[in-house]
Amino acid sequence: MTGLSISGLLIFAAALFVAAFSPGPGIAAILARVLGRGRHGAVAFTAGMAIGDVVWLSFAVLGLAMLAQTFHEVFTVIKYAGAAYLLYIAYKMWTAPARPPALVADQRRESTLRLFLAGLAVTMGNPKTMIFYLALLPNIVDLTRVDGLAFAELAVVTLGVLALVFGFYIVLALRARQLITSPKAVRLVNRGSSAVMAGAAVAIATR
Repeated sequence: MTGLSISGLLIFAAALFVAAFSPGPGIAAILARVLGRGRHGAVAFTAGMAIGDVVWLSFAVLGLAMLAQTFHEVFTVIKYAGAAYLLYIAYKMWTAPARPPALVADQRRESTLRLFLAGLAVTMGNPKTMIFYLALLPNIVDLTRVDGLAFAELAVVTLGVLALVFGFYIVLALRARQLITSPKAVRLVNRGSSAVMAGAAVAIATR
């Protein structure tokens, strides 16, 4: 086991950070969800998204791009299932009571597993994630000779970078949510977040 060079890991981390930080359907879904529903479920949802990235990374490292194409129908089902659940979340946001955040602690809690799977579906329904890894990795490591340590390093860096990026957006949305103090503002945020979430679902489904 030799692993990767520090410089190679830094290049990988920097490229992934830029790609992950750039606004897209996934980031829009995170912001909309936290603004509309608060911190509950945010970790489960983003954890699913991050694990989805590791799955696509694994496909790229193991040379399973052709396998992914072979099972295109499976990934299509996953994509639409994820988009459908995001639309369900959007509906729940639109119809949520217009009460300030401090008064909604008793709102019905959503299933952690379902939120995790929804986040996973968001990423797994986007093959462009694997294309990113396929384009980047050959410049860092010989994919025909990746050992266990090198893969573990790539996976840990991926999870670390995504935790940093997703954590930033969660905190950003929570700070914005704290400024909401009136029922009218809550209603506007809920419906605005619902529209953004629905837009993210449509963007994922049509990719």
